[in-house]
Amino acid sequence: MKKLLYLLILLVSFSSFGQSKNLFEQGKELYKNGKYQQSINVWMQILDKGEHSAELYFNLGNAQYKLNHIGPSVYYYEKALQLSPNDADIKNNLAFAENARIDAIEPLPKTVFSKWYKSVAGIFTFNGWATLAVVLSLLFVTLFLLYYFSYTEKRKRLLFVASMFAGLVLVASLAMSFLTYGDFTKNQPAIIFASEIEVKTEPSMGSNVAFTLHEGTKVQISAQDGNWYRISLADGKDGWIPSSDLKQL
Repeated sequence: MKKLLYLLILLVSFSSFGQSKNLFEQGKELYKNGKYQQSINVWMQILDKGEHSAELYFNLGNAQYKLNHIGPSVYYYEKALQLSPNDADIKNNLAFAENARIDAIEPLPKTVFSKWYKSVAGIFTFNGWATLAVVLSLLFVTLFLLYYFSYTEKRKRLLFVASMFAGLVLVASLAMSFLTYGDFTKNQPAIIFASEIEVKTEPSMGSNVAFTLHEGTKVQISAQDGNWYRISLADGKDGWIPSSDLKQL
């Protein structure tokens, strides 16, 4: 009975995959023929089924860009980049979409330490740093045991230095895994979808206007109050906007 159930699940999965592939190809044909909105409608059917990929998001971004929908195009390119962070085509098209935005946000200058930390932290994800820490812990234990059971002074000295070095790198890897995990949990990027939105000083329509943002601008969500999000920009500005005017990545 279990085998029959597994076989049925497998057949349904293959059928769903085949349908999604057909929809994707159908969308590509519509895109080639200049029917951009129709291609978006077809590809959205794949997303509605809970399936996604960098290629799907990339094509959605292209279609939205052709329709001059800057906010959605930036959003889908960013989604594609999350799944394929080293893809040159995605980065290139995202840059074109970003150049079409009205808002020009100048990031705050970074300290030398911040630049160093970002370059080092970007080597791995927090999962990568955690995996490295596990590998290094095993290496440290192995080297220390070899040192403990060695008889020659020269070999003991070499193994002790190697184990201490592995231990130091292990501590650094653990620290980086915790720091990058903290960065990951705090990172809540979103894209402005409204053509123009007044950012308020408080989560209320009657509060003062802090500044104005336009479609396609990338922001960070720092807090929520009912249907309002507190957002911050790379240049240090912050304020409140209705949750309906942006879309979280």
